[in-house]
Amino acid sequence: MNLGYARVSTDDQATAAQLDALRAVGCERVFEERASGGRWDRPELHRMLDQLRDGDVVIVWKLDRLSRSLKDLLSIMEKIDAAGAGFRSLTEAIDTTTPAGRMMMQMVGVFAEFEREMIRERTRAGLERARKKGRHPGRKPKLSDDQRQEIRDMVRSGKRTEAQAARLFGVHRSTISRVMREASDAAA
Repeated sequence: MNLGYARVSTDDQATAAQLDALRAVGCERVFEERASGGRWDRPELHRMLDQLRDGDVVIVWKLDRLSRSLKDLLSIMEKIDAAGAGFRSLTEAIDTTTPAGRMMMQMVGVFAEFEREMIRERTRAGLERARKKGRHPGRKPKLSDDQRQEIRDMVRSGKRTEAQAARLFGVHRSTISRVMREASDAAA
């Protein structure tokens, strides 16, 4: 049986092109999910791997849809091989039922991992440049400095508990605990 696997990383991306290509080559069942290719905890991928039988073929539109990590890719390929199944990537024309196809798959996997590492490196460098320019990327703080001080004062004085302060300011209790911990760390 031909089993397809389609994956996109974010909710604003679509799997339509992958699904069309997988159905066009005769995939009888397609497993579809939205998750990063660098993550191992992908339920649909694991469901597909658990259902593999001897003679099945796992088909993906592109190799990086299966995994962006060489280590994970090789682990997935071992599971496919252990089940007696084959693997095909439509874009890279990889077919692991042949020795040349297995070699090609490993080479393409190395390049996919290299590309991922280059993206990480560029992202880290960009974040560092932003920090040097005084920018702080990421989520804006929920509490202003004045609010943080007010919370510290009311909790220390006993006017409010941490839980009451959390409700009053509309934040999670762990945020209040962090405000209090930061204050005690700064005092130490």
